[in-house]
Amino acid sequence: MTSSAQQQAPAAAPPRTRRSVFTGALALAAGAALPSFAAGRAFAADAAAPVIASCATWGARPSSEPVVVLANRPQRIIVHHTATANVTDYSQQRAFALARAIQTYHMDAQGWIDTGQHFTVSRGAFVMEGRHSSLAELRGGARQVRAAHCVGQNTVSIGIENEGTYTSEEPPAAQYAALADLCAYVCTQYGLPATAIHGHRDFNATSCPGDRLYALLPALQPGRGRADGGVRFRCRDGARPRSRPRSDPGPPRPGRLGPAGGPAGVPPGTPAAVAAGRQRTAAASR
Repeated sequence: MTSSAQQQAPAAAPPRTRRSVFTGALALAAGAALPSFAAGRAFAADAAAPVIASCATWGARPSSEPVVVLANRPQRIIVHHTATANVTDYSQQRAFALARAIQTYHMDAQGWIDTGQHFTVSRGAFVMEGRHSSLAELRGGARQVRAAHCVGQNTVSIGIENEGTYTSEEPPAAQYAALADLCAYVCTQYGLPATAIHGHRDFNATSCPGDRLYALLPALQPGRGRADGGVRFRCRDGARPRSRPRSDPGPPRPGRLGPAGGPAGVPPGTPAAVAAGRQRTAAASR
């Protein structure tokens, strides 16, 4: 991840695990008052555009400094999972609380200026804007917001987080369908082929987005919905995605960013997990 100015590493803090920080923030967010949906309406411009809750809709904090809007279009989409619990609360309230918790973790624990990814899909199939201005730039189809979701890809890709852990369990059908709709819209707006859809592990040494979700990515291909529950869509050029193996490419190397921006290659229940994440902050895009 690159930045126009090197970020200073945050001051040392008492050891906290990624999961404890993230789930703690989620608990706080769940108890916070939700903004009126009318105050920040979800975006649905036409039949091809999915409903996407803006930052204003789910109650985002302001970014700590202006986000960087790049003049280039993205070259690809990168799919992630949050590596959090596979909850059965599919409500909008839960989805908005998730978005606030991710932002809190990325800003307060990672030291980034805002949410790392561009968009988030909850297990209840609610699609939300992640980093500020991502939705407006997607609508325009000519520029993208610099992000912090995949090392080396933050200036040339759109990052989509999917709530849950999909190493041994598939995402709910509605969530996967929402992901397909979002990918289709991103492809349409930016003129991308379906071959531009990738998993996080295609670029960094990580298990993200989990074996089961990764194995489903090739099903995002031209055509229509299938009887077996798979979801397909047609991108602008109708290209088919490349095949991907089901097998994990191997254990992640320490120092890389894992799902939802946390450190990968370090057991999540140890102080070293937070330390590794903080060491990466200086070199990571904010």
